[in-house]
Amino acid sequence: MIKNKTAILALLTALNFLNYIDRMVLAAVLAHVEKDLDLSKLEAGLSASAFLAGYFLTAPFFGSLADRGQRKGLIAGGVAVWSIATAATGFASGVGSLLLARAFVGVGEAAYATLAPTIIDDITPPERKNRALAIFYLAIPLGSAMGYMIGGTIDKHWGWRTAFFIAGGPGLVIAMTCLLIAEPARKLATAKAKILDSLKTLAAIPLYRRAVVGYIAWTAAVGAFSFWAPEFLINRFPTQLDSQSANFWFGLITVAAGTIATLAGGRWADRSQAGIVVPDGSPHDHKDNRRGINELLRVCSYGMILAAPLCAVAFFMPMPTGFFGVAFLVEIGLFLSTSPVNAIGLRAVPPELRASAMAAMIFAIHLFGDLWSPPLLGALRDGMEHVIANKVTATTIAMMALPITFALSAFWWWPRKREAA
Repeated sequence: MIKNKTAILALLTALNFLNYIDRMVLAAVLAHVEKDLDLSKLEAGLSASAFLAGYFLTAPFFGSLADRGQRKGLIAGGVAVWSIATAATGFASGVGSLLLARAFVGVGEAAYATLAPTIIDDITPPERKNRALAIFYLAIPLGSAMGYMIGGTIDKHWGWRTAFFIAGGPGLVIAMTCLLIAEPARKLATAKAKILDSLKTLAAIPLYRRAVVGYIAWTAAVGAFSFWAPEFLINRFPTQLDSQSANFWFGLITVAAGTIATLAGGRWADRSQAGIVVPDGSPHDHKDNRRGINELLRVCSYGMILAAPLCAVAFFMPMPTGFFGVAFLVEIGLFLSTSPVNAIGLRAVPPELRASAMAAMIFAIHLFGDLWSPPLLGALRDGMEHVIANKVTATTIAMMALPITFALSAFWWWPRKREAA
Protein backbone atom coordinates (compact mmCIF):
# COMPACT_ATOMS: atom_id res chain seq x y z
CA MET A 1 0.00 0.00 0.00
CA ILE A 2 1.12 3.58 -0.70
CA LYS A 3 0.80 5.46 2.60
CA ASN A 4 3.45 8.17 2.22
CA LYS A 5 1.70 11.50 1.63
CA THR A 6 4.41 12.81 -0.68
CA ALA A 7 4.27 9.62 -2.77
CA ILE A 8 0.47 9.88 -3.09
CA LEU A 9 0.73 13.53 -4.17
CA ALA A 10 3.47 12.62 -6.67
CA LEU A 11 1.44 9.75 -8.17
CA LEU A 12 -1.73 11.80 -8.55
CA THR A 13 0.21 14.73 -10.01
CA ALA A 14 1.95 12.45 -12.53
CA LEU A 15 -1.40 11.09 -13.65
CA ASN A 16 -2.76 14.62 -13.98
CA PHE A 17 0.26 15.39 -16.15
CA LEU A 18 -0.68 12.49 -18.47
CA ASN A 19 -4.30 13.64 -18.31
CA TYR A 20 -3.46 16.98 -19.90
CA ILE A 21 -1.10 15.50 -22.47
CA ASP A 22 -3.94 13.31 -23.71
CA ARG A 23 -6.33 16.24 -23.62
CA MET A 24 -4.18 18.67 -25.64
CA VAL A 25 -2.71 16.35 -28.28
CA LEU A 26 -5.76 16.95 -30.45
CA ALA A 27 -5.20 20.72 -30.47
CA ALA A 28 -1.58 20.15 -31.52
CA VAL A 29 -2.49 18.07 -34.58
CA LEU A 30 -5.80 19.76 -35.37
CA ALA A 31 -4.75 21.29 -38.69
CA HIS A 32 -3.93 17.87 -40.18
CA VAL A 33 -6.98 16.19 -38.60
CA GLU A 34 -9.18 18.83 -40.23
CA LYS A 35 -7.55 18.21 -43.61
CA ASP A 36 -7.50 14.39 -43.53
CA LEU A 37 -11.04 14.00 -42.19
CA ASP A 38 -12.40 16.94 -44.24
CA LEU A 39 -13.78 18.81 -41.20
CA SER A 40 -15.20 22.32 -41.09
CA LYS A 41 -14.08 24.65 -38.32
CA LEU A 42 -17.38 23.98 -36.53
CA GLU A 43 -16.91 20.20 -36.76
CA ALA A 44 -13.34 20.52 -35.52
CA GLY A 45 -14.58 22.54 -32.56
CA LEU A 46 -17.20 19.89 -31.80
CA SER A 47 -14.41 17.40 -31.11
CA ALA A 48 -13.63 19.46 -28.00
CA SER A 49 -17.33 19.55 -27.12
CA ALA A 50 -17.60 15.75 -27.39
CA PHE A 51 -14.77 15.33 -24.92
CA LEU A 52 -16.40 17.77 -22.52
CA ALA A 53 -19.85 16.20 -22.89
CA GLY A 54 -18.46 12.90 -21.66
CA TYR A 55 -16.51 14.76 -19.00
CA PHE A 56 -19.15 16.89 -17.37
CA LEU A 57 -22.16 14.57 -17.80
CA THR A 58 -20.51 11.82 -15.76
CA ALA A 59 -18.67 13.96 -13.18
CA PRO A 60 -21.66 14.33 -10.79
CA PHE A 61 -22.17 10.56 -10.85
CA PHE A 62 -18.56 9.90 -9.88
CA GLY A 63 -18.67 12.62 -7.23
CA SER A 64 -21.78 11.15 -5.62
CA LEU A 65 -20.27 7.66 -5.56
CA ALA A 66 -17.03 8.94 -4.04
CA ASP A 67 -18.79 10.84 -1.24
CA ARG A 68 -20.28 7.51 -0.10
CA GLY A 69 -17.28 5.18 -0.45
CA GLN A 70 -13.73 4.59 -1.66
CA ARG A 71 -12.29 6.64 -4.50
CA LYS A 72 -9.18 4.78 -5.68
CA GLY A 73 -11.07 2.17 -7.73
CA LEU A 74 -12.99 4.87 -9.57
CA ILE A 75 -9.74 6.75 -10.23
CA ALA A 76 -7.96 3.66 -11.60
CA GLY A 77 -10.89 2.84 -13.88
CA GLY A 78 -11.05 6.40 -15.13
CA VAL A 79 -7.35 6.47 -16.03
CA ALA A 80 -7.69 3.20 -17.96
CA VAL A 81 -10.75 4.41 -19.90
CA TRP A 82 -9.24 7.74 -20.95
CA SER A 83 -5.98 6.06 -22.04
CA ILE A 84 -7.75 3.49 -24.23
CA ALA A 85 -9.99 6.18 -25.73
CA THR A 86 -7.00 8.41 -26.50
CA ALA A 87 -5.36 5.61 -28.50
CA ALA A 88 -8.71 4.93 -30.21
CA THR A 89 -8.79 8.53 -31.45
CA GLY A 90 -5.95 7.59 -33.78
CA PHE A 91 -8.30 5.20 -35.61
CA ALA A 92 -10.92 7.91 -36.37
CA SER A 93 -12.17 7.76 -39.95
CA GLY A 94 -14.64 10.63 -39.87
CA VAL A 95 -16.36 13.15 -37.64
CA GLY A 96 -18.58 10.52 -35.97
CA SER A 97 -15.80 8.17 -34.83
CA LEU A 98 -13.67 11.14 -33.78
CA LEU A 99 -16.43 12.53 -31.56
CA LEU A 100 -17.15 9.12 -30.01
CA ALA A 101 -13.53 8.52 -29.06
CA ARG A 102 -13.14 12.00 -27.56
CA ALA A 103 -16.36 11.55 -25.55
CA PHE A 104 -14.92 8.46 -23.85
CA VAL A 105 -11.67 10.33 -23.12
CA GLY A 106 -13.90 12.78 -21.23
CA VAL A 107 -15.67 10.03 -19.26
CA GLY A 108 -12.37 8.61 -18.05
CA GLU A 109 -10.93 11.98 -17.11
CA ALA A 110 -14.10 12.91 -15.19
CA ALA A 111 -13.58 10.03 -12.75
CA TYR A 112 -10.00 11.12 -12.14
CA ALA A 113 -10.23 14.92 -12.06
CA THR A 114 -13.26 14.90 -9.77
CA LEU A 115 -11.75 12.68 -7.08
CA ALA A 116 -7.98 13.16 -6.99
CA PRO A 117 -8.11 16.69 -5.43
CA THR A 118 -10.27 15.42 -2.56
CA ILE A 119 -7.64 12.82 -1.61
CA ILE A 120 -4.93 15.50 -1.68
CA ASP A 121 -7.06 17.73 0.53
CA ASP A 122 -7.54 14.85 3.00
CA ILE A 123 -3.82 14.11 3.40
CA THR A 124 -2.55 17.71 3.59
CA PRO A 125 -2.40 19.91 6.74
CA PRO A 126 -4.38 23.19 6.55
CA GLU A 127 -1.36 25.49 6.21
CA ARG A 128 -0.11 23.59 3.13
CA LYS A 129 -3.33 22.80 1.27
CA ASN A 130 -2.98 25.54 -1.35
CA ARG A 131 0.65 24.63 -2.07
CA ALA A 132 -0.24 20.94 -2.40
CA LEU A 133 -3.06 21.77 -4.80
CA ALA A 134 -0.69 24.08 -6.69
CA ILE A 135 1.71 21.16 -7.20
CA PHE A 136 -1.16 18.95 -8.40
CA TYR A 137 -2.47 21.62 -10.78
CA LEU A 138 1.04 22.39 -12.00
CA ALA A 139 0.40 19.37 -14.21
CA ILE A 140 -2.06 21.49 -16.22
CA PRO A 141 0.48 23.81 -17.89
CA LEU A 142 3.21 21.14 -17.97
CA GLY A 143 0.96 18.44 -19.40
CA SER A 144 -0.72 20.83 -21.82
CA ALA A 145 2.65 22.04 -23.06
CA MET A 146 3.92 18.50 -23.52
CA GLY A 147 0.74 17.68 -25.38
CA TYR A 148 1.46 20.51 -27.81
CA MET A 149 5.15 19.63 -28.15
CA ILE A 150 4.77 15.86 -28.41
CA GLY A 151 1.78 16.15 -30.73
CA GLY A 152 3.46 18.66 -33.02
CA THR A 153 6.72 16.69 -33.24
CA ILE A 154 5.11 13.29 -33.82
CA ASP A 155 2.64 14.80 -36.29
CA LYS A 156 5.48 16.22 -38.39
CA HIS A 157 7.54 13.02 -38.52
CA TRP A 158 5.04 10.14 -38.22
CA GLY A 159 1.57 11.62 -38.68
CA TRP A 160 -1.23 12.70 -36.38
CA ARG A 161 -2.60 9.20 -35.77
CA THR A 162 0.67 8.04 -34.24
CA ALA A 163 0.52 10.94 -31.77
CA PHE A 164 -2.64 9.47 -30.22
CA PHE A 165 -1.27 5.92 -30.13
CA ILE A 166 1.80 7.08 -28.20
CA ALA A 167 -0.08 9.46 -25.89
CA GLY A 168 -2.53 6.79 -24.74
CA GLY A 169 0.03 4.20 -23.64
CA PRO A 170 1.58 5.47 -20.36
CA GLY A 171 -1.69 6.02 -18.51
CA LEU A 172 -2.87 2.50 -19.23
CA VAL A 173 0.38 1.08 -17.87
CA ILE A 174 0.21 2.85 -14.49
CA ALA A 175 -3.58 3.03 -13.95
CA MET A 176 -3.64 0.08 -11.56
CA THR A 177 -1.07 1.74 -9.29
CA CYS A 178 -3.93 3.87 -7.97
CA LEU A 179 -5.42 0.80 -6.29
CA LEU A 180 -2.44 0.78 -3.91
CA ILE A 181 -3.28 4.18 -2.39
CA ALA A 182 -4.16 4.01 1.31
CA GLU A 183 -7.16 6.33 1.54
CA PRO A 184 -7.41 8.43 4.74
CA ALA A 185 -10.46 8.18 6.98
CA ARG A 186 -13.14 10.77 6.28
CA LYS A 187 -16.76 11.60 6.94
CA LEU A 188 -19.01 10.01 4.32
CA ALA A 189 -22.34 11.15 3.02
CA THR A 190 -25.25 8.86 3.79
CA ALA A 191 -25.94 6.06 1.36
CA LYS A 192 -29.40 7.55 0.74
CA ALA A 193 -28.03 10.93 -0.30
CA LYS A 194 -29.26 11.91 -3.76
CA ILE A 195 -27.26 13.77 -6.38
CA LEU A 196 -30.00 16.38 -6.86
CA ASP A 197 -30.24 17.09 -3.12
CA SER A 198 -26.46 17.58 -2.92
CA LEU A 199 -26.52 19.96 -5.90
CA LYS A 200 -29.30 22.02 -4.31
CA THR A 201 -27.30 22.34 -1.11
CA LEU A 202 -24.19 23.45 -3.02
CA ALA A 203 -26.09 25.94 -5.19
CA ALA A 204 -27.40 27.65 -2.05
CA ILE A 205 -23.87 28.54 -0.86
CA PRO A 206 -23.12 32.10 -2.14
CA LEU A 207 -19.31 31.96 -2.13
CA TYR A 208 -19.23 28.58 -3.82
CA ARG A 209 -21.78 29.73 -6.38
CA ARG A 210 -19.84 32.90 -7.24
CA ALA A 211 -16.56 31.02 -7.52
CA VAL A 212 -18.18 28.65 -10.00
CA VAL A 213 -19.71 31.46 -12.10
CA GLY A 214 -16.32 33.15 -12.45
CA TYR A 215 -14.73 29.80 -13.22
CA ILE A 216 -17.28 29.25 -16.01
CA ALA A 217 -16.16 32.43 -17.78
CA TRP A 218 -12.48 31.51 -17.22
CA THR A 219 -12.99 28.00 -18.60
CA ALA A 220 -14.95 29.17 -21.64
CA ALA A 221 -12.20 31.55 -22.73
CA VAL A 222 -9.26 29.30 -21.82
CA GLY A 223 -10.88 26.32 -23.56
CA ALA A 224 -11.34 28.22 -26.81
CA PHE A 225 -7.91 29.88 -26.55
CA SER A 226 -5.98 26.64 -25.95
CA PHE A 227 -7.91 24.74 -28.64
CA TRP A 228 -7.51 27.27 -31.45
CA ALA A 229 -4.19 28.95 -30.56
CA PRO A 230 -1.79 26.67 -32.52
CA GLU A 231 -4.02 26.72 -35.61
CA PHE A 232 -4.44 30.51 -35.26
CA LEU A 233 -0.65 30.97 -35.13
CA ILE A 234 -0.06 28.85 -38.24
CA ASN A 235 -2.58 30.93 -40.21
CA ARG A 236 -1.53 34.26 -38.68
CA PHE A 237 2.19 33.76 -39.37
CA PRO A 238 2.33 31.28 -42.27
CA THR A 239 5.87 32.16 -43.39
CA GLN A 240 7.39 32.06 -39.90
CA LEU A 241 5.64 29.14 -38.18
CA ASP A 242 4.70 25.60 -39.16
CA SER A 243 2.80 23.04 -37.07
CA GLN A 244 5.85 21.88 -35.13
CA SER A 245 7.27 25.32 -34.35
CA ALA A 246 3.89 26.83 -33.43
CA ASN A 247 3.16 24.01 -31.01
CA PHE A 248 6.69 24.04 -29.61
CA TRP A 249 6.77 27.75 -28.80
CA PHE A 250 3.20 27.86 -27.53
CA GLY A 251 3.95 24.82 -25.38
CA LEU A 252 7.17 26.39 -24.11
CA ILE A 253 5.50 29.58 -22.88
CA THR A 254 2.73 27.47 -21.33
CA VAL A 255 5.34 25.50 -19.38
CA ALA A 256 7.21 28.60 -18.23
CA ALA A 257 4.25 30.84 -17.42
CA GLY A 258 2.12 28.01 -16.06
CA THR A 259 4.84 26.77 -13.72
CA ILE A 260 5.63 30.22 -12.36
CA ALA A 261 2.01 31.31 -11.97
CA THR A 262 0.61 28.05 -10.55
CA LEU A 263 3.26 27.86 -7.84
CA ALA A 264 3.05 31.61 -7.18
CA GLY A 265 -0.74 31.40 -7.00
CA GLY A 266 -0.53 28.61 -4.43
CA ARG A 267 1.94 30.53 -2.26
CA TRP A 268 -0.03 33.77 -2.65
CA ALA A 269 -3.19 31.92 -1.64
CA ASP A 270 -1.50 30.54 1.50
CA ARG A 271 -0.11 34.00 2.38
CA SER A 272 -3.57 35.53 1.93
CA GLN A 273 -4.76 33.37 4.83
CA ALA A 274 -2.24 34.82 7.30
CA GLY A 275 -4.03 35.91 10.44
CA ILE A 276 -7.22 34.06 9.52
CA VAL A 277 -7.75 31.22 11.98
CA VAL A 278 -10.73 28.92 11.52
CA PRO A 279 -11.34 26.87 14.70
CA ASP A 280 -11.28 23.10 14.28
CA GLY A 281 -14.71 21.64 13.70
CA SER A 282 -16.16 24.95 12.52
CA PRO A 283 -18.95 24.81 9.90
CA HIS A 284 -18.18 25.77 6.33
CA ASP A 285 -20.06 29.08 6.74
CA HIS A 286 -18.04 30.24 9.76
CA LYS A 287 -17.27 33.97 9.37
CA ASP A 288 -13.49 33.46 9.41
CA ASN A 289 -13.77 30.78 6.75
CA ARG A 290 -15.85 33.12 4.60
CA ARG A 291 -13.25 35.85 5.03
CA GLY A 292 -10.50 33.44 3.97
CA ILE A 293 -12.45 32.39 0.87
CA ASN A 294 -12.92 36.04 -0.14
CA GLU A 295 -9.16 36.52 -0.01
CA LEU A 296 -8.73 33.53 -2.31
CA LEU A 297 -11.24 35.07 -4.71
CA ARG A 298 -9.19 38.27 -4.68
CA VAL A 299 -6.11 36.36 -5.88
CA CYS A 300 -8.15 34.88 -8.74
CA SER A 301 -9.53 38.26 -9.74
CA TYR A 302 -6.13 39.98 -9.81
CA GLY A 303 -4.87 37.36 -12.24
CA MET A 304 -7.72 38.04 -14.65
CA ILE A 305 -7.30 41.81 -14.38
CA LEU A 306 -3.78 41.21 -15.74
CA ALA A 307 -4.79 38.67 -18.40
CA ALA A 308 -7.83 40.31 -20.01
CA PRO A 309 -6.32 43.45 -21.62
CA LEU A 310 -3.06 41.73 -22.55
CA CYS A 311 -4.96 38.95 -24.32
CA ALA A 312 -6.50 41.56 -26.64
CA VAL A 313 -3.05 43.00 -27.34
CA ALA A 314 -1.55 39.58 -28.14
CA PHE A 315 -3.83 38.90 -31.11
CA PHE A 316 -2.78 42.14 -32.83
CA MET A 317 0.97 41.58 -32.53
CA PRO A 318 2.59 41.71 -36.01
CA MET A 319 5.33 39.14 -35.28
CA PRO A 320 5.39 35.73 -33.55
CA THR A 321 7.95 36.92 -30.99
CA GLY A 322 5.61 39.70 -29.93
CA PHE A 323 2.66 37.34 -29.65
CA PHE A 324 4.59 34.85 -27.53
CA GLY A 325 5.99 37.58 -25.27
CA VAL A 326 2.57 39.03 -24.50
CA ALA A 327 0.95 35.57 -24.32
CA PHE A 328 3.49 34.66 -21.62
CA LEU A 329 2.11 37.45 -19.42
CA VAL A 330 -1.47 36.45 -20.28
CA GLU A 331 -0.82 32.91 -19.09
CA ILE A 332 0.79 34.22 -15.89
CA GLY A 333 -2.52 35.90 -15.12
CA LEU A 334 -4.57 32.86 -16.09
CA PHE A 335 -2.70 30.27 -14.03
CA LEU A 336 -2.54 32.39 -10.86
CA SER A 337 -6.13 31.30 -10.18
CA THR A 338 -5.70 27.55 -10.70
CA SER A 339 -4.95 26.58 -7.11
CA PRO A 340 -7.11 29.20 -5.29
CA VAL A 341 -10.33 28.58 -7.20
CA ASN A 342 -10.14 24.82 -6.69
CA ALA A 343 -9.31 25.36 -3.02
CA ILE A 344 -12.50 27.40 -2.75
CA GLY A 345 -14.45 24.50 -4.26
CA LEU A 346 -13.26 22.30 -1.38
CA ARG A 347 -13.35 24.89 1.42
CA ALA A 348 -16.69 26.61 0.86
CA VAL A 349 -18.82 23.46 1.31
CA PRO A 350 -19.60 20.89 4.05
CA PRO A 351 -16.78 18.29 4.33
CA GLU A 352 -19.02 15.37 3.38
CA LEU A 353 -19.92 17.05 0.07
CA ARG A 354 -16.42 17.89 -1.17
CA ALA A 355 -16.33 15.28 -3.93
CA SER A 356 -19.80 16.34 -5.04
CA ALA A 357 -18.67 19.98 -4.92
CA MET A 358 -15.72 19.27 -7.20
CA ALA A 359 -17.98 17.25 -9.51
CA ALA A 360 -20.60 20.00 -9.60
CA MET A 361 -17.92 22.59 -10.34
CA ILE A 362 -16.58 20.47 -13.20
CA PHE A 363 -20.13 19.92 -14.48
CA ALA A 364 -20.94 23.64 -14.45
CA ILE A 365 -17.70 25.02 -15.90
CA HIS A 366 -17.84 22.63 -18.83
CA LEU A 367 -21.60 22.70 -19.49
CA PHE A 368 -21.66 26.50 -19.53
CA GLY A 369 -18.00 27.10 -20.41
CA ASP A 370 -15.75 25.21 -22.78
CA LEU A 371 -18.36 22.72 -23.99
CA TRP A 372 -19.60 25.35 -26.41
CA SER A 373 -16.75 27.88 -26.64
CA PRO A 374 -14.43 26.07 -29.16
CA PRO A 375 -17.20 25.35 -31.71
CA LEU A 376 -18.78 28.76 -31.11
CA LEU A 377 -15.48 30.52 -31.73
CA GLY A 378 -14.99 28.29 -34.79
CA ALA A 379 -18.42 29.27 -36.07
CA LEU A 380 -17.69 32.94 -35.31
CA ARG A 381 -14.47 32.68 -37.31
CA ASP A 382 -16.33 31.06 -40.21
CA GLY A 383 -18.91 33.86 -40.10
CA MET A 384 -16.35 36.65 -39.92
CA GLU A 385 -14.47 35.22 -42.89
CA HIS A 386 -17.66 35.46 -44.96
CA VAL A 387 -18.09 39.12 -44.00
CA ILE A 388 -14.47 40.31 -44.07
CA ALA A 389 -12.36 39.45 -47.10
CA ASN A 390 -9.05 39.51 -45.24
CA LYS A 391 -8.88 36.17 -43.40
CA VAL A 392 -6.30 37.30 -40.85
CA THR A 393 -8.33 40.38 -39.93
CA ALA A 394 -11.54 38.35 -39.66
CA THR A 395 -9.89 35.81 -37.37
CA THR A 396 -8.30 38.47 -35.17
CA ILE A 397 -11.63 40.25 -34.66
CA ALA A 398 -13.31 36.96 -33.78
CA MET A 399 -10.64 36.23 -31.17
CA MET A 400 -11.60 39.41 -29.29
CA ALA A 401 -14.40 37.41 -27.69
CA LEU A 402 -11.75 35.85 -25.43
CA PRO A 403 -10.45 38.92 -23.52
CA ILE A 404 -14.02 40.09 -22.99
CA THR A 405 -14.83 36.76 -21.35
CA PHE A 406 -11.70 36.94 -19.20
CA ALA A 407 -12.89 40.32 -17.94
CA LEU A 408 -16.21 38.79 -16.91
CA SER A 409 -14.42 36.26 -14.71
CA ALA A 410 -12.51 39.10 -12.99
CA PHE A 411 -15.83 40.79 -12.22
CA TRP A 412 -17.44 37.69 -10.73
CA TRP A 413 -14.40 36.78 -8.64
CA TRP A 414 -13.90 40.23 -7.11
CA PRO A 415 -14.71 39.91 -3.34
CA ARG A 416 -17.96 41.30 -1.96
CA LYS A 417 -17.82 42.67 1.59
CA ARG A 418 -21.32 41.44 2.42
CA GLU A 419 -20.25 37.82 1.87
CA ALA A 420 -17.33 38.11 4.27
CA ALA A 421 -19.38 39.62 7.11
